[in-house]
Amino acid sequence: MYKFSINDHYSIETGRTAAAGLLINGEGKNADIKQIKPGVYHVIENNRSYNVEVINFNGNEKTAEIKVNNHLYNVTAKDQFDILLDKLGFSDLNSARISEIKAPMPGLVLKVFVNKGDVVKKGDNLFVLEAMKMENIIKAPADVTVEKTLIKPGDKVEKGQILMLF
Repeated sequence: MYKFSINDHYSIETGRTAAAGLLINGEGKNADIKQIKPGVYHVIENNRSYNVEVINFNGNEKTAEIKVNNHLYNVTAKDQFDILLDKLGFSDLNSARISEIKAPMPGLVLKVFVNKGDVVKKGDNLFVLEAMKMENIIKAPADVTVEKTLIKPGDKVEKGQILMLF
């Protein structure tokens, strides 16, 4: 499953099933897609013809500029992992505007490595959360200053609970 944002205005969700094939916003689509040359495609869907050209593609940022019948569209994609990170409260991890960290799962806090006022870099250890008999080291999602820790060793936490403020 993928979610696409087009020109920061439209949002669509795509997926595949064995029965319906390609799904767009839950509706089965049957399109004839032919690659003309690298980055250039001809698409026929519902007796309508589209000339599609990929102008720019950035796989790391999951963005693309696509020209469809001479109209330019900026597309941003989110895969199932990005969607899961959003649900866990870890969306937009590359942004320095992180204000809180939430528990990704229910568990027991074993160790807290930071205190109020500490300046941490992206990837630094924040705390250890034990869940399902596994120790998970939760790391800083960005360069931040710890404003407040809402946990201490021995605390039980629920999924989605706010644990630290930055």
